[in-house]
Amino acid sequence: MSDSLHLWMRHEARPTERRAPLTPEDAARLTAAGIRVTVEESDRRAFPLTAYTAAGCATAPTASWHEQAPDDAYVLGLKELPAGPDAPALRHRHIYFGHAYKGQAGARELLGRFTAGGGALLDMEYLTDEAGRRVAAFGYWAGYVGAALAVLHHRGALTAPLLPTDRPALDALLAAGATGADTTTALVIGALGRCGRGACDALVQAGLEPTRWDLAETRNTDRPALLAHDLLVNTVLTTTPVPPFLTKADLDDPDRRLSLVSDVTCDVTSDCNVLPVYDETTTWTEPVRTLREGERPLDLIAIDNLPSLLPVEAATAFSAELTPHLMRLAEWDGVWARALHTFEAAVQAQEAPLDQ
Repeated sequence: MSDSLHLWMRHEARPTERRAPLTPEDAARLTAAGIRVTVEESDRRAFPLTAYTAAGCATAPTASWHEQAPDDAYVLGLKELPAGPDAPALRHRHIYFGHAYKGQAGARELLGRFTAGGGALLDMEYLTDEAGRRVAAFGYWAGYVGAALAVLHHRGALTAPLLPTDRPALDALLAAGATGADTTTALVIGALGRCGRGACDALVQAGLEPTRWDLAETRNTDRPALLAHDLLVNTVLTTTPVPPFLTKADLDDPDRRLSLVSDVTCDVTSDCNVLPVYDETTTWTEPVRTLREGERPLDLIAIDNLPSLLPVEAATAFSAELTPHLMRLAEWDGVWARALHTFEAAVQAQEAPLDQ
């Protein structure tokens, strides 16, 4: 393995982000292979800085990557970079979830920063194998937490602000409210994917047997059947626009039983949004928003960093999947080449004249 490869893991700017894309255990595997790893100080990360130094990593001050990271370093993170009118151009190669390829809010500005600085985005959402399957994802834990929050809110047991926890504690809350007399019905859309499997597992832990829909059931969505459930957990991520599963007109259907939507995907500002019934995500401080009041209320949970509520479990699983590919980053294997191609195609599309 080339000792010239340098990974710089940044502090996360988002106040509620506790995860890390690389755990100390996996960082030790990288340093043992001759890869330089620098870890920024962070007062939020679930893993202590001392564990990274014990793994052979160098350290750097919080949020120092832009000024101190060498030009050839890969800046590794998870969520969004600081933005705004004074945000600097991006000269590094960044590995994180950029959310910039489907017309999301701020996507044009972000890609423009990369173009101006000569850097590149290797978007974690687009790290895929030859068959197009993602090689590393937080999906299972996003689905698990999204469904768990839906159950707890439905039972009146969800408290705010939300705080990071661990799976045993969350499972205990779910099991505490499970009774044989519970008639709550729950629907998971996208049930066969990683995210959907996590949602289903959480519902089973809560004593519920969910209805499981996937591609076959959503080609021609049975809207009355959807509205006949108490809870809806959406785990579908699509890269092309499809007919929505739920519309604002459905919210006013007099036969609607549905009282809570947990949108794990949170594609709210994209044309690919399958639940165009809201225009803003919810937060750890205010995790639930009311979409309809009155005799048939309908609430929404749409938190876009759900796995950070189980930071250690989620980061450990993700890092284990990502690390083998970081090992091969210097070789520029197919996973990274495809990610770069996706970035370059997005930049070219943005720069193309409007009349083309």
